[in-house]
Amino acid sequence: MKIIMVPGFWLGAWSWDRIAPALGAAGHEVVALTLPGLESVDTDRAGIGLAEHVAAVVAEIDRSDEPVVLVGHSGGGTVVHAAVDQRPDRVARAVYVDSGPLPHGTPTNPHLPSDGPDLPLPEWDVFRADGSHDLDDFTDAQLADFRERAVPHPAAAAQDPQVLSNEARYAVPVTLITTTFTREQIDTYTAAGEAYFAELPKIADVTIVELPTSHWPQFTKPEQLAEVLRDAI
Repeated sequence: MKIIMVPGFWLGAWSWDRIAPALGAAGHEVVALTLPGLESVDTDRAGIGLAEHVAAVVAEIDRSDEPVVLVGHSGGGTVVHAAVDQRPDRVARAVYVDSGPLPHGTPTNPHLPSDGPDLPLPEWDVFRADGSHDLDDFTDAQLADFRERAVPHPAAAAQDPQVLSNEARYAVPVTLITTTFTREQIDTYTAAGEAYFAELPKIADVTIVELPTSHWPQFTKPEQLAEVLRDAI
């Protein structure tokens, strides 16, 4: 099975380095993407938005002769869901790592402060606010390495609204790997009609797996994440 791995904000293909080998050893072809604008700190991110990120994933899907599995972390989940919408017959499963299938018309995160076309990685205190679990299990060394390697995200990709039009996307099986919130919380938010979870009740096949750790399990629990991904795929 070909697995296309889509990183979240500020990350490139390198963020999957501790996950991809385990999936490859299980016999899968793994393609980890660096989305447009995330190549380096010096990249010009003007004119790069959500549509360009989705197009990069769709292009990789189209290179495969067989259906693929898409894995999206965080903001990469928005990109994955839009790619499923465009190629529902070419995706065998969509896996969302502490993310989800964002509904039509909703931007991924329009509230993060940007610097022109760039969206820099915020200070860590932003991720510690209001009892957040985003940084659970991180060591100081891991946080320092993350910041050293992080690349500003294209601001438009965070601010552009999601674009969906094909209800065939609801037939594609979905796995949610939730690390900073629980299955019970997801059920509560869904029942309450929270916009972020509005797509879930419409999807025919949804599996939810809890893996309590940080928002970045590929760094804080890579072996466990690889095992959950192998099972999902």
